[in-house]
Amino acid sequence: MKEYSQERLVAQPIGYWTGEAYRRVVGRLRAELAVEDLTQPHWWTLNHVAGSPGTWTRSDLADELTPFDDLGIDFHGVFDDLVDRGWMREEAGTLTLTEAGEAGRLRARDRNARAHEQMHEGIEAADYVAALNVLRRVVVNLRGSGDLPE
Repeated sequence: MKEYSQERLVAQPIGYWTGEAYRRVVGRLRAELAVEDLTQPHWWTLNHVAGSPGTWTRSDLADELTPFDDLGIDFHGVFDDLVDRGWMREEAGTLTLTEAGEAGRLRARDRNARAHEQMHEGIEAADYVAALNVLRRVVVNLRGSGDLPE
């Protein structure tokens, strides 16, 4: 990576760099999920249901996931897809993963872990934390929440 002066870097538009990072990070993660024929909303669903089996209703889970969606996803369609492929079941109004669903979630988790390792290459933990704290501060400055997502 080419080095630049502090003066040159401080003049750079953060919107450009956050956008470029977003496109590259999300693109890489979406490519890994696509190997399992999953989208990010599938991934979010699998992780939420795995984390609290038998407690999520369709509507509660759709309400929980909607703030993370930037594509106008029909979450009920995602839930139907996971049920139809045998990865999730609905019993007494709540969602649980099947063995096949948990196995697929774990495969996708391993793929995503490798992608995250690539993203972190050459970045010290302290630098990564500093970058996140800068971004959190930008969000707070623009009247957003700097709290970590649940």
